[in-house]
Amino acid sequence: MQTELNISTKGPGLYEFTSDVRNWLNSVSGDGLLTLFVRHTSCSLAIQENADPEVQTDLRAFFERLVPPSDHPAMAYLKHTYEGPDDMPAHIKAALLPVSLSVPVSAGQPVLGTWQVLVDTYSCSEPGRGPQRPEDFGRSKK
Repeated sequence: MQTELNISTKGPGLYEFTSDVRNWLNSVSGDGLLTLFVRHTSCSLAIQENADPEVQTDLRAFFERLVPPSDHPAMAYLKHTYEGPDDMPAHIKAALLPVSLSVPVSAGQPVLGTWQVLVDTYSCSEPGRGPQRPEDFGRSKK
């Protein structure tokens, strides 16, 4: 079974969507393996902590420091800069993190740790870059 979920974004950030996945899994129930896949070149997927908001703040700061905007002097070597200073760095960040995840499912629920949530890591800030984009979800039964 497979479905598509649209996640609204408003610029760079970590967008938690665990409840959307839980709701969909409730409709299919059972045990199996959930495969998550994002069809976008400027974002990726991750399982992260959601108990302390500082975790997300620190992760964003880390990736901004690791891959600054293309107009930063350290990024002068980039050629693909005509779509804005965040575009090529967003592609680099997306290449560093996975675009797919596999999560065990038991009794119709994702098997995640106490503090774990599913997040979409979106890296572009340019307005009008499609605030909603589809994520594909599929579940295989055991």
